[in-house]
This record gives sequence, structure tokens and C-alpha cells, in this order.
Amino acid sequence: MAITADGHAPTIALDGARKVRGNLTQARIRWMILALVLGFGLVGGRLVQLGLVETDSAIEGQARDVITATRPPILDRNGLEMAVDIRVPSLFAEPRRIIDVQEAVRKLRTVLPDLSADWLRERLTGEQGFVWVQRELSPAIQERVMRLGIPGIDFITESKRFYPGMNEASHILGSTNIDNRGIAGIERHMDGEDIALLQDLGLARGNALTPVDLSVDMRVQHVMHEQLVDALQRYSAIAAAGVMLDIHTGEVIALASLPDFDPNQPATALVKDSFNRITAGIFEPGSIFKTVTMAGALDSGAVRITDSFDARFGIRFGRYTIDDFHGKHRILSLPEVYKYSSNIGTIRVMQAMGKDNFRAFLTRIGLDTRVPFELPEMRLPTVPKELSEVGAATASFGHGLSVSPLHMVTAYAAFVNGGNYIAPTLYKRDLATAQAQYRRVISPQASDEVRYLMRLNALEGSGSQMNKAALGYRVGGKTGTAEKVVDGRYSSSKVTNFFGSAFPLDNPRYAMIIMVDEPKAENAQQGTTAGWNAGTVTGRIVQRVAPMLGVAPDFAEILDENLVPPAIR
Repeated sequence: MAITADGHAPTIALDGARKVRGNLTQARIRWMILALVLGFGLVGGRLVQLGLVETDSAIEGQARDVITATRPPILDRNGLEMAVDIRVPSLFAEPRRIIDVQEAVRKLRTVLPDLSADWLRERLTGEQGFVWVQRELSPAIQERVMRLGIPGIDFITESKRFYPGMNEASHILGSTNIDNRGIAGIERHMDGEDIALLQDLGLARGNALTPVDLSVDMRVQHVMHEQLVDALQRYSAIAAAGVMLDIHTGEVIALASLPDFDPNQPATALVKDSFNRITAGIFEPGSIFKTVTMAGALDSGAVRITDSFDARFGIRFGRYTIDDFHGKHRILSLPEVYKYSSNIGTIRVMQAMGKDNFRAFLTRIGLDTRVPFELPEMRLPTVPKELSEVGAATASFGHGLSVSPLHMVTAYAAFVNGGNYIAPTLYKRDLATAQAQYRRVISPQASDEVRYLMRLNALEGSGSQMNKAALGYRVGGKTGTAEKVVDGRYSSSKVTNFFGSAFPLDNPRYAMIIMVDEPKAENAQQGTTAGWNAGTVTGRIVQRVAPMLGVAPDFAEILDENLVPPAIR
């Protein structure tokens, strides 16, 4: 090795080492860059692959967004909640992620012992993405299950319908199934086919920000339900029902039918005889139908309020004679025919009108077709297309045809509101909207005369017991005691009783039908006809709800005197 003048070795060796290290560093950097590129490439490829795979977002074929969707709250006309959504946890499993099925079954049954081990084992086995284990659990159960720490077990929060009023408005509201979809009542109507209309009304499903405003007044509904429960007990009846309408708008203020059910437990709706008798029941209405006959005859002009009719003898049709229950057997004025509920006199009134005109009038007021109404639980009436002489005679006093109480209350509303038919509704409807839908069925004069007859019957006829209970509220109405058909024959021991009414008749605002099925006498001094039960129930309801509805009591006799038609005064 050569030595330099200053005694040091040359630097060529150090330069070589630096060069080798530099080359090695560059090589490492290149390898790192390559590794990063490959890594990012693998990640990107996996992301693309995952993006092309359709995610299983359903549980047993039901989309998660449907499961978690909420329904709009339902409010009464005063803003009280009738139906709301609450959030509840529901347990589901992902079988493909279950590591040890036997262990999962054993642990879950420590919290949910009612679950069958075999059923649960079958649910947790397989390659399905999601399966339900149990729906609508409590938060406490949710916490206990989560503490088990079972892979592939999780919860989803879904909506459950809750009805604060319990049974009180069950036949109005209906109910929802476990998937929170409407299966009866207004709940089903909200999920019905007419989506465009519902959206216009702001009622579309899932629009939780827009409450559904019903026409029902829950204060009145509570009183009606309470009085019908009392009627079942007081008269040992098998059923009772009632409906009240605003006669000017057609809004349903209250509607109840007993036996009923708890919409928070939809299975209770399956109990025998718990159907809605107001809309899904049709009955021979008995003598409350005489109001229909009087209205049609007075409107036709063939009969006047001052006319009289021969009720001295029964009317014979072939082998049969139709007579009065408590006959006066004398000449009766038209108001007396109504007040004494004379079958003979009513037939004479119908015959003066003509049976074909009478049948046409039934069509005019919608008694032979379905009432336009939101509830899906409806039944068509049975009214003969053509009436024979005897068929028209029995129909004139409410036998030989069957209609729903909703048909009758809608007709009564038209008879006292000036003569305008307006279809009933469960949604709020203002007066201007209602008036645009009016269809005249009788004249204003005939309407005034019907109001007089109804009030007269309350003061002097079969409605006097009702009037005592509702004294001061100027209620008028008609009783109807319809014998039930048993083994093909009418039975005098089994009757369905009705009371059709309106109040206050000096300035009418509300119409109501009350039904009591197969009542017994409350005591030995009372009877089983409608005046003793359906009538008194009507009076007790009016006495309590009239102040709530802004109707003040007034005992001035001049109010009743003003109802008397000028021709009679």
C-alpha cells in the first residue's frame, strides 16, 4: 500500500463503502415502494370486490328500513294522543357467524327460557344472513342478552304501536301487526291502496312528523264507552254499540262497540263477537226506521203534517194481520202515529206515498248501498230491490230489511240538518268542505217537521225516559225494538233495541244511534223495550257530553214551542 507524504492511507476504501451503503438504501426504498403499491392494490381490489357484492340488508326478506320505520301519531280532534310509536329492541341472529350453536342455545335459554331448544337450534344453524329470534323485548332483557357475549347475536330497534286509551277507541283505531303495519281500523286505512290521497292529507306511512288528526273527541268517546259498559251490566245485554255524528260536517265524534278488544294486544280482536257493530253489523232497525218513512212521505208532498190516518183496525195481508203493539185503535194524526209508534198508521203513511216512491227514497238516502267511510270493516245492507205490498208495509216500520247503525245515523243527520246528506268521516273536515259535498235528500220544510216529531216523541212518547235523563238539552228521537229471528221465526223474548236521536233540536248539531242487544229488565218495574235501555243510555250520554260540546242546558218552553210547525199551532 502506498503511503502519502503526510503519513495517511488513501480514502478510496471509505468512498467504496459509502457507495455500497447508498445502493443498499435505494434498493430497500424501491422494495418498500413496491410493497406499498402491492398492499394498496390488494386493499383497493378488495374494496372493489366488496362494492360489487350485494349486502344482505334484510331480515327474513324484510328490509331493515321497513322494520325501523315509524308510523305517524294519531290524535283526536283536540290533540290528545290516540296512537303513538314506541321504540323496542328485537333480537336477531346471523347463523353464519355463530361459532358454537349448542353453546349459543344454552346461553340464550338462560335469559329466554320460553324458547324451544330445538326451534332455537334450527334457527341458529345454517348459512342465512339474518333470522329473527324474538321480537319486541324489554331493555332489561336486551342488556342480559348482550352480557352473554354470543358472536352472531344482535339487536335491532324497531317501532311498536301503543294505544294509550286501551279498549276505548279500539274499533276506530284497529291495530297493527308485529311488523307495525295496519291490519284493522283506521290503521289499515292509513296503509291502504289510496296512497296519493293519503299523501295529500299528509298521512303517508313513515311520515312521523305529520300527525293524523281524527274527528273523534276522546272525552265524548270515553263517556260513550263507559255508558255502554254500564249498559251491558245494568241490562245483562250481550252487546251494545253507539255512534255520534256532527250533522253539519259528517265528522264522527264518537264510535264504540262492545264487546271490544285491546289494540295493544291484537289477538284479543279475534275473540268471538268482538266485531264492530256500527259498521260491520247489519240489523233490522225496528221503529227507528219510522223516521225514514215519515221523512220520505213528508218530502214527497203526498202526506202533510196535518193529515190523519185510520188506525182502528189491523191491516190484513193474506193470512197475516199487522197490528200495533200498544194500539190506540182510533183515527190518529200524523204526529200521533209517530208518537204512539203505530205500525198501522206508518203503513198508511207509506201507502199514501206509494211503495215504489218509498223504495226510491231508500236509495236516495243511501240505505241500500255501502256508506262511504274509511273503516275497512264494513258490511253491505240487505234491502230488497223491489218491494211487494207486504214487503213495503213491514219495511215502513223497520222489518224485512237490515242496515247498519252507521246507515241510520247518517240518515238521521240529514233529516235534522236541513235535508242534506253528507257522508260520515273519521278525519277532521271543516264546514266549507262538507257543504261542497252536500246532496239534498229532503226539503228544509220536511226537515223541520221531522225535528218536531222527534222532539214530540221525547216529550210525550216512547222517548220520555230518555228526556228525563237529558233534561234541558232538547234531545229528540225515536225508539226501535226489533224482534230477533230465532229458528226462522221472530222471537218476542230476544230483541235488539235502538234509539235514534239528535240534539239540541232547537239548533241541531249532533245525531246519535245507540244499540243494546238482548237486554233484560233492570228491575221489576221496568220493561225490555228500547225506551227503558237504549233510550236511557242516550239520555245519560247527552247529559254528560253536551257541556263538553258547548251545548248549554235551557229549560225555556218557548224553545219547544218554536219547533211546532205553523200548520199545527
